[in-house]
Amino acid sequence: MELIEKIDSLNRQLVDLYGIDTITGQPIWRIVWSEDQFEKRLMDTTDSGLILLVPEVRLVPKYRQWVHQKYVLERLVIIPEINIPELPATKVSYEPLFVFMDKNDNYLPPILDVAKIVIDTVYAAQGKGSLAKYTDNPDEEKVKRVNDIYDYLYGDETDVTDSLRYKTGVVVPRSYES
Repeated sequence: MELIEKIDSLNRQLVDLYGIDTITGQPIWRIVWSEDQFEKRLMDTTDSGLILLVPEVRLVPKYRQWVHQKYVLERLVIIPEINIPELPATKVSYEPLFVFMDKNDNYLPPILDVAKIVIDTVYAAQGKGSLAKYTDNPDEEKVKRVNDIYDYLYGDETDVTDSLRYKTGVVVPRSYES
């Protein structure tokens, strides 16, 4: 998978911008590879689906069942009391907020600007920040940067290319005569 910037560098920048938790010393935000994340969870079945008489705490994949080979933006949160029996090994957990993928579930490399927009939106929704910096009258440099990001994410997607991709379009060869 291609990376524009190393994950360690992106995570350092997230720490510099958004800080660390003062109690645990862990970064509040981080970007991780979905295949590498595991958690200790109280399980009542085995991997093969057999029901256990007594539930046990097991180390299980966190995202692998749903998110395949993609980067995930996570936020450190306190586990609600109601969920503590499910995750008995810790009082805090990293929870997913954004998966770096396009609208067709294809891999996209993580970009700090995208992570910042997601984080700023979360903070604005909580009343802890503002989206005022994302104004309706940006200067030319910002417009170009947004257009570059949009082109990078969505490329040359049109109704025609989408129809051909999903095999609902019709192609007429150049040699066709009526």
